Amino acid sequence: MLTVKFSPVTNPPGKLADAELHFGPLDRDDAAAGTVTRILDAILDLAGDALNPSAYRGIERELRQLRDHLHQTASPLEGLKLIGFGIWERRTGGGRNVTFPARQYSVNGERRAFALLRPIADATAQNRIRDLILQAYAEYEQRTGDLDATARNVENPHPGS
Repeated sequence: MLTVKFSPVTNPPGKLADAELHFGPLDRDDAAAGTVTRILDAILDLAGDALNPSAYRGIERELRQLRDHLHQTASPLEGLKLIGFGIWERRTGGGRNVTFPARQYSVNGERRAFALLRPIADATAQNRIRDLILQAYAEYEQRTGDLDATARNVENPHPGS
């Protein structure tokens, strides 16, 4: 399971928050695990219709063990986090942008950056992560905005009076 965590920042101007990707154990709600579960369930349904009851019970037991094993197997990234993402307000005011983790270095006094997360073949592969972070940040803003509004109403339950 992948979780996005945010740390609001106060500077520099235009930067809204820092983000981290936290990798946790796979669960039944994970998209990949859910797809495998749906496929195994479909196979079980088909096998139940096609096989005699005693043969079906053996296959059913094996497939259920496989499905349970897939849900209990740890991801190689479980317990790790990828840091260094930043959420920025665009200078033109036309939305938000996400910067990816990078390592800075210097060559002949010139500062350069080495991207730590790169696409293998598809140059648009980072868009999925960017969209995930922006969507999670919008939900985070909505939750914290709702909490702020609730706090304001508690402090002043009758505005204007």
